[in-house]
Amino acid sequence: MPNVDSVKVAVRVRPFSQREKDAGSKCVISMNSNSTSIYDPRNPGHTKTFTFDLAYWSHSGFLKDENGMLVSAGSNSYAGQREVFHDLGEGVLENAWQGYNATLLAYGQTGSGKSYSMIGYGANRGIVPVVCEELFKAIQNQEENKQYQITFSMLEIYNEQVIDLLSKTRKPGGLKIREDQQQGFYVDGLKLVPCDNYAQIERLMEQGNKMRTTATTTMNATSSRSHLVITLQFKQIFLDEAITKQSVINLVDLAGSERQKSSGSEKDRLKEGTRVNLSLTTLGNVISALAEVATGKKVLHIPYRDSVLTKLLQSALGGNSRTIMIAAVSPADICYEETLSTLRYAERTKKIRNKAVVNASPTEKLIRELKAENNKLLSRLAGLGNTGTLVADEKRVLPFYTYTPWLKASLCSEELQCLLAENERWIQSIQVAWESRLEEARGEWEQQYAAVAQERRMMETFPYLLNINEDSQLSWVLKHFIQDGSCDVGQSTSNAIILKGLGILDKHATFTNADGKVTLTPQDKCKAIVNGVPITGKTKLQHLDRVILGSNSAFLYVGPPAERTDEDLSRYDYDFFQSELAAAEGFSVDKLGAASSKESRADPGILAVFHDYIKLMPLVAEVNQMSEELKKDLTFELKVKNLASSDSRGYDLQKEIIVKVTHVTTNQVWVWSKAKFINRKFLMEELYQRFQEGEDTRVNQDSDPFWDPVEVVHLGSAHIWLQSLAYCVQLEEQTEVLNSEGLEEAVVLINLSPCSRDRRILGEDDMIIDPLELLGRRVDFQIHIVECLGVKWLQDAVGRGIQIGYRVYDLPRSLYTKPVWKNVNPKIEETVHFSALNASYEFLNYLQKNALIVDLWGLQEGCTEMDYSLNGLLLTPEGTIMIDNPKALMANDAALNTANHMSKLYRKLLHMEEETELLREINRALREENLLLKDKLKWDTSHHKKMKSESPKMMKQSLSLRESEAMHSPRTSCDAEFAKALKIFYQNMNVQEDNLQILRLFTERQSQLINDFGKQLESTICKLKSDVAAIVKKKREYTAYSKS
Repeated sequence: MPNVDSVKVAVRVRPFSQREKDAGSKCVISMNSNSTSIYDPRNPGHTKTFTFDLAYWSHSGFLKDENGMLVSAGSNSYAGQREVFHDLGEGVLENAWQGYNATLLAYGQTGSGKSYSMIGYGANRGIVPVVCEELFKAIQNQEENKQYQITFSMLEIYNEQVIDLLSKTRKPGGLKIREDQQQGFYVDGLKLVPCDNYAQIERLMEQGNKMRTTATTTMNATSSRSHLVITLQFKQIFLDEAITKQSVINLVDLAGSERQKSSGSEKDRLKEGTRVNLSLTTLGNVISALAEVATGKKVLHIPYRDSVLTKLLQSALGGNSRTIMIAAVSPADICYEETLSTLRYAERTKKIRNKAVVNASPTEKLIRELKAENNKLLSRLAGLGNTGTLVADEKRVLPFYTYTPWLKASLCSEELQCLLAENERWIQSIQVAWESRLEEARGEWEQQYAAVAQERRMMETFPYLLNINEDSQLSWVLKHFIQDGSCDVGQSTSNAIILKGLGILDKHATFTNADGKVTLTPQDKCKAIVNGVPITGKTKLQHLDRVILGSNSAFLYVGPPAERTDEDLSRYDYDFFQSELAAAEGFSVDKLGAASSKESRADPGILAVFHDYIKLMPLVAEVNQMSEELKKDLTFELKVKNLASSDSRGYDLQKEIIVKVTHVTTNQVWVWSKAKFINRKFLMEELYQRFQEGEDTRVNQDSDPFWDPVEVVHLGSAHIWLQSLAYCVQLEEQTEVLNSEGLEEAVVLINLSPCSRDRRILGEDDMIIDPLELLGRRVDFQIHIVECLGVKWLQDAVGRGIQIGYRVYDLPRSLYTKPVWKNVNPKIEETVHFSALNASYEFLNYLQKNALIVDLWGLQEGCTEMDYSLNGLLLTPEGTIMIDNPKALMANDAALNTANHMSKLYRKLLHMEEETELLREINRALREENLLLKDKLKWDTSHHKKMKSESPKMMKQSLSLRESEAMHSPRTSCDAEFAKALKIFYQNMNVQEDNLQILRLFTERQSQLINDFGKQLESTICKLKSDVAAIVKKKREYTAYSKS
């Protein structure tokens, strides 16, 4: 009886990558037991929770031990490679020992940690190698009356082609998928290598990785878009019972699961053309269909046959297998969409129910059945003779006893011979002695061990080149030794170093090793880069120099043993090479304006753009090379959109990477988004692959990934501030039109003129002091585009034109001027009249705080011009364009009441803003007056003390003076005079003391007034916030009501 069980699903979250750290990413994933939650970084209160069989927290709480293993740093929450193998790998082995087919799938976006979980890195070995090692350890402890046979295969699926990674030769078009009723779909001609110890499997995996690295270079493929399938066929032969148990263990590392929208091809006319994503897309369709079946829905068709991958995984999904899927996710907020998509995918997968059976069969009985079938086939052949027709579908080879009577009778001689050969192959594969197969494989092992030993000796003697790949699993796999003398490198087989890849010529360059020094000399017109700088002549290499040959064949130069140090080579990864290239080209984070003068940390959004740029650099180099070889006459160039652009309020726009495409001959220009470029690149690879295989590369224009219809091109923008219109003041502006890089593209002359409804331009007498005077009134103005000067777009090539576009306030679309062709300084002279019949507060605020963005568009011969008509716009009876939400004029009474209420609220808000500003002015004046009073108080106090200290002296001086006067003048009683002066002095002193007391009281009163004002200001601000919230709420209700 079949054992029905669901697919087991585990989710694992990795640590932040360097890119995510640089971008200041935040973790959006949390785990609690088997539950995984993810919150939306744009709406933190919005959280989704998923429950799976297992959840592994590998994001934090770990450290590296002395062996390089990542282990828990005391926290029980961290899950390392050992824990993952204990839960998942041991389950795979247990199922295999019981005779069940077992499948382990790793799913997730590129860079999410799939390969780390499956293969591992360094001391942190993944599930695949540990499963293989543990299987052989368990075999050594088994009983002697059993025989064990293990065969190993390793294949890659890229662009719907199957590549055997253990075969030294590559068949054009890849291996074919066949179907058999007993074993289902299988790969015809796939090399199955018998193994009797783990060391052999380890060596096979190294060989497969070398082949995979070479294949990706030769085919110009991207490893993140390929599926890796490792298969172990594990057979247990019970000698006493003449029974065989056979288990097929599939370990699958799926391609990166980038969302279609995120990868950007959703707007491309050729989005359905690529076969690169076909397998992953079909896998999603199969899983969705099986999930519906599990919930009881009726599904007519499950599309297993629509792709190579789903054919091979048919038994793993809904068939005879016990299946585990590990969903690898990124914790970063910048990967939120992809992570959420992965979790939803995993949730559907866990609903799938498989029907696994123990694969046990009597061996001798199977052989007898096949022999009997062959006898029937031979009899049938004898009866047919030489007549018959050709085989209709050689891909479907089924055992003869499964055919219907009608089908048996309709078979021709060639079909019967095909079936006969297939059965003979089966009989031979069953009867051949296992020992002889092992003996045959041992000859290959000995050759490989000898090659490995020789490679190690050469590493200790000669300098060499070490390959660097985008996929860390494929880096450091290939070594090219530079022996004494001259060493040519190129595609020709006569070279000492045979190198395949884009931009590599037959004889590309020459390495010279003489007197302990190594130099690199590229051939004429051959691309070679050392440490990010292109070279054209003989260049001496230093230890750990970075070398790039052709478009993107990257190598780390390891010098002679005498020059080597203990420096860690791991920092020289693929991103290091690309960052160095970008720096050499003058592209850096500083150029993007990421670092502020006040802040040392760069803007995360800018850093994300920088990483996108260096990621796309090698892709652009490859596409340029393909264009050259295919004679497409196109050049591709990376640009940063909105590098120096801002919105209507002056805020910087979000920067993004675009690709500028230029036709060398016609000078036609296209601008592709990053997503469109990536999608087209895969289509170009398909075409280029056909070119490499000698096939006809001629395609229809509509199917050509290098071709696009001619289109208008955005050249740049200018900002014209509208504040003058809010005060009914005319503005005549001459401003620069700047492209996305901040460089001048042209100069545009524009006039903004307030006017009356009869188009009369208002003068100085009509100027207003407060824009609120226009609230509720009709406002008319004109935009007059005079001319455009020095248009570089028109200088660079003939047959070009321009149009100018802009959009005012709430217009449903932009307005465009009439096209002007072949004139470097085109006269535009177009005037448009706008009318706001009932000016709202929002419109007046827009005029005061916003700019009119004027876009300059480039026209090319054959492109569709922008629509410069007024179709679709509401016009007044005078023929002017109506703005400021004209739909409100047609709303019902309720809507009008709401609008009136909102208008009152806006007036109230404005009044409160004025009151607040007035209070602030009073506060500033009071503070200044308070400071003056304090200074005066200090002066008076010090003066009073001085007067007291000097009073005895003054009295003596006064007395002396009076005595002298009495001696020289006949005055009456000096005592009376002195008493009078003393009385006056003390009266003045009393007045000063009273003034000081009054000043103290005034100062205290002023302080109290300031405190009271502070409280009043706080209360006003709170009230203001409350009123603003009410306004926003009313506005939302009104907007919702208007839409309904």
